[in-house]
Amino acid sequence: MPPDPGRHADRPAPRPPHRRGPATHRECTHPTPQAPRDLVGIGIGPFNLSLAALAHPLAELDTAFYDRRPAFHWHPGLLIDGATLQVPFLADLVTLADPASPWSFLNYLRHRERLFPFYFAERFHIQRAEYDAYCRWVSDNLPGLHFGHQIDTVRWDPERSLFEIDFAQLDADGAAEALGRTHARNIVLGIGTAPHIPEPLRALADAPAVPVVHSADYLRHRERILAAEHVTVVGSGQSGAEVFLDLLRHRPAGRERLHWLTRTEAFAPMEYSKLGLEHFTPDYTRYFHGLPQPVRDRLVPRQWQLHKGIDTDTIAAIHDELYQRTLHGGWPDTVLTPGVSVRAATRTGQTTIELDLAHPQQGTRSRLVTEAVVLATGYRERPLDQLLAGLAPHIRRDTAGRPRIDEQYRIDLDPTITATGSNIYVQNAERHTHGVGAPDLGLAAWRSATILNAVTGKDPYPLPRRTAFTTFGLDEQPTPAPPGWARPASAGHTISR
Repeated sequence: MPPDPGRHADRPAPRPPHRRGPATHRECTHPTPQAPRDLVGIGIGPFNLSLAALAHPLAELDTAFYDRRPAFHWHPGLLIDGATLQVPFLADLVTLADPASPWSFLNYLRHRERLFPFYFAERFHIQRAEYDAYCRWVSDNLPGLHFGHQIDTVRWDPERSLFEIDFAQLDADGAAEALGRTHARNIVLGIGTAPHIPEPLRALADAPAVPVVHSADYLRHRERILAAEHVTVVGSGQSGAEVFLDLLRHRPAGRERLHWLTRTEAFAPMEYSKLGLEHFTPDYTRYFHGLPQPVRDRLVPRQWQLHKGIDTDTIAAIHDELYQRTLHGGWPDTVLTPGVSVRAATRTGQTTIELDLAHPQQGTRSRLVTEAVVLATGYRERPLDQLLAGLAPHIRRDTAGRPRIDEQYRIDLDPTITATGSNIYVQNAERHTHGVGAPDLGLAAWRSATILNAVTGKDPYPLPRRTAFTTFGLDEQPTPAPPGWARPASAGHTISR
């Protein structure tokens, strides 16, 4: 077995969490070029929060993390009652790299005096709301996190061989109240993803009077959506299924008036077999990274069911709810149609929207009038170009114009920067180079440990050499000679079989 990453001689013992409030502007000191940070994180979502937690006991590292939001929140619009994570609780911020960390989910339960109730609950998959509460506990207690700070510009200072990071401190209303600058040898970008709204619906979603909302904002608009006479959910991933189930459970039997539409050919379950899940291991990540770019680009769209399907328990709960409504005769007033795309959307009245639908397999078109639309249409990586505009000449890109990212999550920068030992790392912006595991919470701690090992030039977090039973790919070896075939031997001799 590999050595316990929480117990090795050259690493200081973890300090227990301590109570503190969110960082204030007075607390937030910003190093000068004469004393730069070793590592600055931009964005404080789960991935950079994982990095900050694992960096905390490394006394040799001076780190700071910045986020424009006033406090940590994880998908607040989707914390629907009963909705669970699709990864086990062991996929917390730290455990799969350091089970002894004081920032683990189990230690959170201990501090909340909930360890025994969790033990008897026998839950391997926790609720989303509980994961959010756990992350907020970490963010409230972990030093070095600076909320209310918007990063505006990142530049390279060739004279000092440092990154310059300009920011604005924000007041309670989100307006800039002060400007500042910090300096760092290394940067980690964890700016996350943004809700994706398809082009045909973008104008309606931007209009406040029209009830078209992305699922990321579902809970904020839930009462208004429930009050609508007819509701349409677009998108068949886990978010779409959870929203449809929540609406179904709160609509009167026989008068549900719900449509659920999706472009995919079926309301399909997510791949959750044990060997299938090995696509979310470091072994597969390494294999994927080693593939040629054209192969990677073809592969990712074909793997949608690994991460865009629906949890089988959620599918079962939807079917059970629909079946329950047939017990006294009749069918629920619901329409579930896969294989449908929304070609256009127009507002037809104060409270109605008309969707122009197409079914490519049938070659048919239809129109649907609805009073509210929830778009469970997923998320897209936030582009890095605007934030890194000052570094554009130094970034090396692939044939599609995307930053090249090496196996240790470093952007491929000009050697004039990397020769100094400085690098920019990315979290959840590398699906094109590292595969479907990029946004997966189960790989968060391993990726954070990989980054910290690279930054320190040591192995504060020893990582396993093998993580999957599956062997992805073939090792190239000489083709064995067929029986009876003779090949020349050295020094003019021949060997025959």
